[in-house]
Amino acid sequence: MSLEMFEKLEAKVQMAVDTISLLQMEIEELKETNNGLAGEAQALRSSREELEQENSKLRHDHEAWQERVRALLGKMEHVE
Repeated sequence: MSLEMFEKLEAKVQMAVDTISLLQMEIEELKETNNGLAGEAQALRSSREELEQENSKLRHDHEAWQERVRALLGKMEHVE
């Protein structure tokens, strides 16, 4: 093989090494982004669960108040 062919091969190998390095850096960035998004998703799930619990409590409280109002209205009907 001639020196010129070795130089072309060396250039291609160097380009491949550079491309691999860039892709590895991109993979690391994507992993970091993915981890951040996974944490954010977990926080959102936790927040949603808290809101669902609060909603359930408020619905229960609302039903209890409705029962109390109905009971008072029933007493008022007997007074008249």
